[in-house]
Amino acid sequence: MDAVMLQEQESAAIGSASNATSLAKPLVLIVEDEASLVTLLRYNLEKQGFRVDEAGDGQEALTRIAENTPDLVLLDWMLPVMSGIEVCRQIRRRPSTRELPVIMVTARTEDQDAVRGLNTGADDYINKPVNMDALLARMRALLRRSNAVPTKGRLMFHDISMDLAAHRVQRNGRALHLGPTEFRLLEFFLQHPRRVFSREELLDAVWGPDIHVEPRTVDVHIRRLRKAINTPPELDLVRTVRAAGYALDTEPV
Repeated sequence: MDAVMLQEQESAAIGSASNATSLAKPLVLIVEDEASLVTLLRYNLEKQGFRVDEAGDGQEALTRIAENTPDLVLLDWMLPVMSGIEVCRQIRRRPSTRELPVIMVTARTEDQDAVRGLNTGADDYINKPVNMDALLARMRALLRRSNAVPTKGRLMFHDISMDLAAHRVQRNGRALHLGPTEFRLLEFFLQHPRRVFSREELLDAVWGPDIHVEPRTVDVHIRRLRKAINTPPELDLVRTVRAAGYALDTEPV
C-alpha cells in the first residue's frame, strides 16, 4: 500500500478516535455572569473530564441549548436579561429539553428560595461559594440517572405503565411527561408498590447515599410527581403517610 495513503488512513483513524473520545465526555453548560466563577468552574470541570460551554445571560443560555443541547446545565439564579428561574421554566416547557438535568447555583440561602427553584423544575441546587467536591458529586449522580441505559421491560401499577426501554410513562393511555428525578422516583415506587418509604429511604434510593440533599427536596419532587401523573378525577396514587413517608397505593390519601 502506498505509504502516503497509509499515513492518511492512520491520521483519519486517530482523528476519528479523538472525536469519539471528545463526544463521550459529558457537555456542561455554565450559565453565569460572574467571570471569575466561570473560570473556576471551567478549570475544575475540564480537569475532571467534562466538556464545557458558557452563557453569560438567560437568553444566550436558551440559544446555546437550542444549538447544542448539553448533558447538564449549571444555572445561576441571578442573571441579566432573563433570570435563572425563568430559564429553568423555559427548559421544562420545551419537549426537547424537558428532561435536561439542571442544577441551580445560587447565593440565596433562604429555604423558601431553594424550594422555589426546585418547584420551577430544577433537579438540585447548590449555594455559593461553590464547594467543588459537592457539586461534582451531584452532577455525576444526575448524569448517572439521566444517561443510564434502561433495563428492558415494563413496570405497571393500577392504570400506570412505564416502558423502561423507551423511557416512556402512560396513564390510561395518556402520555405523562416527567423530569429525570420524577421518572426515577416513580420507577422506584413502581418497583415497590404499596410499601411506605421515609424521606431518608427515598433520598438514598433515588438520589444516592453519597449525595447530601435536604429531606424537603423529596417533598418538592413528590408534589411535582403528583401534578404530573394525576388529572382529576383520577385517583391520586401517591399516598402520604403521616410521620412515616410516601407510598404508591390505591388507598385513599
